[in-house]
Amino acid sequence: MTAYPVALVTGANKGLGKETVRQLAARGTTVVLASRDSERGKAAANELATAGTKPVPVQLDVTDAGSVRDVADWLYGKYGRLDVLVNNAGTVVDQLAERTTAAEMRQVYEVNVFGVVTVIQTMLPLLSKSAAPRIVNVSSTTASMSLTGSGTDFGGDNDLRMAYSSSKTALNMLTIQYARAFSTSDALSHIKINSATPGYTATGMTRHRGTRSVAEGARIIVDLATLVDDGPTGGFFNDQGAVPW
Repeated sequence: MTAYPVALVTGANKGLGKETVRQLAARGTTVVLASRDSERGKAAANELATAGTKPVPVQLDVTDAGSVRDVADWLYGKYGRLDVLVNNAGTVVDQLAERTTAAEMRQVYEVNVFGVVTVIQTMLPLLSKSAAPRIVNVSSTTASMSLTGSGTDFGGDNDLRMAYSSSKTALNMLTIQYARAFSTSDALSHIKINSATPGYTATGMTRHRGTRSVAEGARIIVDLATLVDDGPTGGFFNDQGAVPW
């Protein structure tokens, strides 16, 4: 058991996930660094450990319910609770809308939407045991129907995002629906859940062409993960404030 907050970050062996681990650890959080590839996860944890943090690496594939359950059982045995869940694991298929296949859509949704549902549902019993549980769904500004419909230039390949952007729009709806459900549950009403958009960040997913650093992108994720008790829930935010749905 630990007196420090316990956080689980998925897809955390690189990019925004790894930076989120670093920033949370710097705030005194015990961070479990989850990655699909266990060796890459261990390497990331070792790299961060040399910088002064000590994340705990675990193997977790969000598309494998058994893998998620194993991590939940391990968390219960080691910590007895979970205080922060950051759903960062994600994937993208770059393809023109008119050429995007149903198979490509399913591939993206399996990770970005169904994987999040699997992780949240499995971790809810642990989150309910926390005094101040927080869930952060890592979304995208391109998920905004208002901004996309108005022709906003998000940077990068605007015309190759149908699968990715629509999956993040669906993720935002999950955030709203979970927030509404939690608010009516005596056991879960203390859980705050929000969507975070890091902006156009230089990661492998953007081929490192983003205009924001991972440190800048992770800021809003960490802020929402460490919200005070009177903070918002069921919202969509960047580091400047609320983002239109």
